[in-house]
Amino acid sequence: MNIQHFQIPFVVLSAATFDYFLGEPAKWHPLIGFGKYAEFLEKKLNMQPAAEPDPNIQVAAIETEIKLKKNGVFALLAAIAPFVLLATLLQDDQSIKLIFQCLCLYLAIGASSLSSHATEVANALEAKDLQLARKKVSYIVSRDTENLDKDAIAKAAVESVLENGCDAVFGAIFWFVVGGAPGVVLYRLANTLDAMWGYKNPRFINFGWAAARFDDLLNFVPARLTALTYASLGKFKIAIRCWLKQAPSWYSPNAGPVMAAGAGALFVSLGGNAVYHNQLKERPMLGEGPPPGPSDIRKATELVNRGMLAWIVILLIAGACNA
Repeated sequence: MNIQHFQIPFVVLSAATFDYFLGEPAKWHPLIGFGKYAEFLEKKLNMQPAAEPDPNIQVAAIETEIKLKKNGVFALLAAIAPFVLLATLLQDDQSIKLIFQCLCLYLAIGASSLSSHATEVANALEAKDLQLARKKVSYIVSRDTENLDKDAIAKAAVESVLENGCDAVFGAIFWFVVGGAPGVVLYRLANTLDAMWGYKNPRFINFGWAAARFDDLLNFVPARLTALTYASLGKFKIAIRCWLKQAPSWYSPNAGPVMAAGAGALFVSLGGNAVYHNQLKERPMLGEGPPPGPSDIRKATELVNRGMLAWIVILLIAGACNA
């Protein structure tokens, strides 16, 4: 039996185990330092004009847009390339390869943190403490939470768990399987830049275009595998129907399949209008069934955790078949 065939499942299992028992590092997380580096690049390269270009002067507006997009592309490369290169060099060192891969994937997986935050929201709702529930859910969503009622809080939490299941778990595992430590570093840093720069507001609509599109590209396959995972572990027929019918109308090409399939698998209704930065955003409905409650938040985290376990089992079987 060739033990090399079990290297990938061993690393994934080890990283998931570290995440379960240790959670995210409370201090000195590498992504904190990376975030500061990304902020530095953005301040240097996101050169917004002193005043908005006169819309009647089309040439000036187009030139500004092109320049900001070029700067965004350069910033994306400058932010990610050095760390992917470093990960490639370190992975080539056979004496530390396994340890380094485990460390990279452990730092990229956020299943424990996601579950912990979501559980705190569920606990607050069950205690009928709406103010605390609004505060807790604000940690995991970007929408305005000050005026959410209990149903809207539960809906926001379930949506966040399902969507972040792809970003924080399955996407990281997928890119590790595909590209080892460099692959997971590439994915996690791109995902972080999208979270920082991928807004469609005047400041980032052009500069953050490259980061948003690159993250969409990296998540295309993981999102659909995540949707299939949710469907397979829940109400399969409903999940597939919701995925096929509802996902195309969602504003995100990758979040749509993930959230529609997840909502169908859990048999809950998600989506609908929400307020982001004091602006009402019209969103279609996703899923089927009643609106989610606190128990559905827990079911969503269980769905992600069972999905991660299923992926590990599949990788172990694949390793055994190839051994």
